[in-house]
Amino acid sequence: MQVWPRKRAARAYPRIRGWANSSEKKALGFAGYKVGMTHVLIVNNVKASRTKGEEISAPVTIIECPPLKVAGIKVYTNTSYGLKPKTQINAKNVDKELVERKISNPKKHNEENLAKLTEKDFDSLSLVVYTQPKLINLKKKPEIFEISIGGSKEDQLSYAKEKLGKEIAVSDVFAEGNQVDIHSVTKGHGFQGPMRRFGITKRRHKSEKSIRNPGSLGSWCGQGHYMYRIAHAGQHGYHTRTEYNKQILKIGDKPDEVNVSGGYLHYGNVKNHFIMLRGSVGGTAKRLIRFNTATRPNHKITKEAPQITFISTGSKQ
Repeated sequence: MQVWPRKRAARAYPRIRGWANSSEKKALGFAGYKVGMTHVLIVNNVKASRTKGEEISAPVTIIECPPLKVAGIKVYTNTSYGLKPKTQINAKNVDKELVERKISNPKKHNEENLAKLTEKDFDSLSLVVYTQPKLINLKKKPEIFEISIGGSKEDQLSYAKEKLGKEIAVSDVFAEGNQVDIHSVTKGHGFQGPMRRFGITKRRHKSEKSIRNPGSLGSWCGQGHYMYRIAHAGQHGYHTRTEYNKQILKIGDKPDEVNVSGGYLHYGNVKNHFIMLRGSVGGTAKRLIRFNTATRPNHKITKEAPQITFISTGSKQ
């Protein structure tokens, strides 16, 4: 029930509705493009583990993270109905991709309005950022979304003034060993039946009518109504999903360390900064993955990243 309704996502990259409470003066999230998976050998540093100090194999996901550019600052005020946007201050100099899409209007709310902004004029600030897929020859059209800022109101204002119109690197936001929440849109499988969609079993050979459908649709009281929880055919995949507390094992700027021979399937080679996450991540290759500071970190996970002794670069084909 936690993943209901099983409907198609509105777009190919997710939105984030909640952010962690952080006292650090920095952006609380980042984004990158999913490359693929490989495996590494790490020295286990979990205190309660039987294999502590030994080399173990771990699956990892590579996410390429070209720098994000700050296109504007979103100003929010607190109302009885929650935070509501008050205004937006756009950067004067943005990439031509944003101007062509008519998303950024430098003449409206330009940087001059930022000098007039004081701490009394807002309750919260967020950065309006956009990706740079052109740096990895992926596509021309950037994705645009908001990232919250940590710290006090004074910290948020100074950080926003500092970063407006400039780039943010993934190493400015996260460090190796940090826990992050992953937000992604899963791989789509189209319209599927209840067996594949919900995992129900086939009916016995003496069952009435269909074999791959659920056995009962509800009571026999003649009302013609059945509960929505009953397994029916419908959209399978392409859902917005969140995975909590993924650990960052490595943040690198040398793509040769993770590039496999022949390139990653459906992606190719890594060309920019990248992060290495322990475990799998939802979505297909080339899809934008958003990750933010963990909202409910797992205290059993060590804060220090384990030592990596080997990264598999063998062909995946």
